[in-house]
Amino acid sequence: MKIHNFSSGPAILPQSVLNEAAEGVKNLNGEGLSVLEISHRSKAFVAILEEAVELVYELLNIPRDTYEVLFLTGGASSQFFMAPMNLLAEDQMAGYLDTGAWSAKAIKEAKAFGETTVVASSKEDNYNHIPTGYDIPAGLRYLHVTSNNTIFGTQMHSWPETDAPLVADMSSDIFSRELPIDKFGLIYAGAQKNMGPAGTTLVIVRKDLLGQTNRHIPTMLDYQTHIAKNSSFNTPPVFPIYVSMLTMRWIKEQGGVKAMEKINAEKAQLLYDEIDNNPRFKGTVKNQESRSLMNVTFVPTMEEDKQKFFAACEAAGISTINGHRSVGGFRASIYNAMPKESVELLVKVMREF
Repeated sequence: MKIHNFSSGPAILPQSVLNEAAEGVKNLNGEGLSVLEISHRSKAFVAILEEAVELVYELLNIPRDTYEVLFLTGGASSQFFMAPMNLLAEDQMAGYLDTGAWSAKAIKEAKAFGETTVVASSKEDNYNHIPTGYDIPAGLRYLHVTSNNTIFGTQMHSWPETDAPLVADMSSDIFSRELPIDKFGLIYAGAQKNMGPAGTTLVIVRKDLLGQTNRHIPTMLDYQTHIAKNSSFNTPPVFPIYVSMLTMRWIKEQGGVKAMEKINAEKAQLLYDEIDNNPRFKGTVKNQESRSLMNVTFVPTMEEDKQKFFAACEAAGISTINGHRSVGGFRASIYNAMPKESVELLVKVMREF
């Protein structure tokens, strides 16, 4: 039986990418070596890394003269402190939008490097919406946002108007939609939700923001170190970068980010329509303007239905539909690689239930 993987991460990858990656593990490009054993200085890997960087520039329409693209380690959680360490001087203030568990962790780390202010928060409502109608102080060094919140099923569908560059954690919706790149000073994203396997983190940084903190930055934590060495100051995560490159190739073949955005909207609409019209379920995000196109969260209207619905999903081959403990109920993660047919199957199970 085919398994339909709705995991929030590590998450589903396109089947064609899995097939090609499996071949690469056995024999990369027919050269007789596995991608797991080639040197990170070899021509084969340098070509992989260069193509991965090129695809990021192309897919997100990033100006090459003003931004650098890096593939780092440590996950997005390392960027919670690397971003302020590299961008925020002790006498400067950074703003943070508090929309979930990951933004709260980013706020905690930033306090070690400069003054921070939380410009708006939805914590009191268990993060069930994206705040609106808040004032942003002038003169911020940057405004940090988390574009999509996997736990709570919320997503930013418009960007704050501010004179400060945005710093964005896009771990769970990178490459899912077009972006106004000129608004962003820094974008970071762990690979394991919408780009590749766990192990590498994409960083897109505006070059003119660097080198201005007047603090000592440890060599490995300095963005300028990795820019100078093309993401290879030390041995980079070869396999995760390889699979991320394959995934970005696949996105390009589908028609690019614009095409993915249309498909993602269609998949999400199917599922939200069923949640809104099925009396056995209710969504946890009431405000449609805050609903995520990547992580759809919902609960049963009767608690006794919870285990019965899990059983119905298991019987249909639907995997990892359980919600995070902070929200409960169910969570369907429908990232780029999730086929529309899998969403249609989930809707079918919900209707039959």
